[in-house]
Amino acid sequence: MPELPEVEVTRLSVASRIVSARILQTLVGKPLRWPLGCEPSTLHGQQILDVRRRGKYLLIDLTSGLLLVHLGMSGSISFGSALPPAGKHDHFELVTTLGTLRLHDPRRFGAVVFALEQSHGSAVKLLGRLGVEPLTDEFEAHAFYLALKQKKSSIKQVLLAGEVVVGVGNIYASEALFIAGIRPTTRADKLSKPRATRLHAAIRQVLAQALAKGGSTLRDFSNASGEVGHFQLEAMVYDRAGLPCRICNNPVKSLRLGQRSTFFCGYCQKH
Repeated sequence: MPELPEVEVTRLSVASRIVSARILQTLVGKPLRWPLGCEPSTLHGQQILDVRRRGKYLLIDLTSGLLLVHLGMSGSISFGSALPPAGKHDHFELVTTLGTLRLHDPRRFGAVVFALEQSHGSAVKLLGRLGVEPLTDEFEAHAFYLALKQKKSSIKQVLLAGEVVVGVGNIYASEALFIAGIRPTTRADKLSKPRATRLHAAIRQVLAQALAKGGSTLRDFSNASGEVGHFQLEAMVYDRAGLPCRICNNPVKSLRLGQRSTFFCGYCQKH
């Protein structure tokens, strides 16, 4: 699943090229996770003012309203003036004066949703419960510790839920917990302040490193310019079950936690 770094590198790869474009045509294919929420013709003639990100959502600001784009489990965005003909897994296109923006999503868990304002309607339903952005100054260590004290679930599940801090998906939660030396099954409210502080720093470190590497390409993720990510080549534990830990040489373990595969080192990560 594309996580925060993948969504951010997608944003960076398309924003400067599409801002100021006017929408000429909207093409909608097979149904996605949620309906568009407006007639496609509503978008025609509108100008694209900005491309932002909130958690794992791309926010495309228009002259009137905005589009919320989620890449789901397998989605990716491409943009260009000479894209090949749409294939069977290409389910949404904005044809603009500067090129075509296309959503490719084989599993169709992604979505493109129109909202009149970010503070109303469908935008609130999708964004209203999202936690603080981890790479901003608003992600403060003491506040993070206090928020964890209110959560009785495992720390891995709390990170994935996105209500305390947003965008720390499965890959990067596993990696951050390894760096912080915390077992993923540890209850969030049992973390001491020093351990929560280490985790806070590890989250920022891992996400910044992933951004620098263009995100992770596990299957077919690429940014809007067709470039793949390379963070997965440096992962410490993610998807390395049975392989030696890069620190202690003990085999990396895996388990199912909240219906997600979780990877950790039983020696380096303590309860």
